Amino acid sequence: MTRVACIGECMIELRQASGGLYSRGFGGDTLNTAVYLARLGIGVDYITALGNDSLSDEMVEVWRAEGIGTTKVARLKGKLPGIYMIETNEEGERRFFHWRESSAARQLMDLSETDGILKSLTGYDIVYFSAITLSIFNPEGREKLLGAIRLARGQGARIVFDTNFRARGWGDRDEVRAAFEGAFATSDIVLASTEDMLPVYPDETDEQLIQHVGSTEAILKLLDPGSIVRFEGVLHEVTPEPVTNAVVDTTAAGDSFAAAYIAARLGGVDPVEAARAGHRLAGVVVCYPGAIIPRSAMPARATK
Repeated sequence: MTRVACIGECMIELRQASGGLYSRGFGGDTLNTAVYLARLGIGVDYITALGNDSLSDEMVEVWRAEGIGTTKVARLKGKLPGIYMIETNEEGERRFFHWRESSAARQLMDLSETDGILKSLTGYDIVYFSAITLSIFNPEGREKLLGAIRLARGQGARIVFDTNFRARGWGDRDEVRAAFEGAFATSDIVLASTEDMLPVYPDETDEQLIQHVGSTEAILKLLDPGSIVRFEGVLHEVTPEPVTNAVVDTTAAGDSFAAAYIAARLGGVDPVEAARAGHRLAGVVVCYPGAIIPRSAMPARATK
């Protein structure tokens, strides 16, 4: 069975509800992708660290109910998951506030079980991580993770990197560029976006931005609806189907795009059609509040 390892952090999600209240859920970029992959029929394990509290217990139970493997989730006594809050404007564009400085996931590269978890990456068909994944570790932790990913790649795993970027997780632009370039050199597929890349490489065109990505297969999601796909040296422009329903929350648009893209590629679909699948699922996700849409809202043809 095809297996995907998603590496990162899941947090408690607080999103706006009526009357100035907030509703509670769970989310995090690579976890969101893991959920959508599982819903698309892909075998997926989530790799992270959580506390031993009741909220962490609830997270694990929710993941298992979604069909996500949790055997690589480290549990740390006395630690807690991080928290993020979403604010959205009238167009559904989101703004995040984070409380994660002491979250359990930040210790994932420094545990007694770390080496065993990292060695297990060689047993997966695809290893998926993001710039947010890298941002929660110190430089030594990042290099330890990238070293394990390089080893997995050498053993036949395909590596997928998402440039999902949050400025507050980084010290300065040079640090981000070094991390990006290390990830680009380690990856077979890079899922990038103009929104993520411009703060790191300012004042560059879309064509210049995608040139920074060294992988054979690269996707650049644009500020306007659409993307550029580079495969075997050729650039293809992809225009998605229009979103006909009201956009209420763009949270997890990129995460769901990644899931549909990966699922389509695993199913033998070419990169251009895989990007169309990514846009299609993202176009559904943005019409619902929060990172994870109701299971009943999943489109039947997300990857077709």
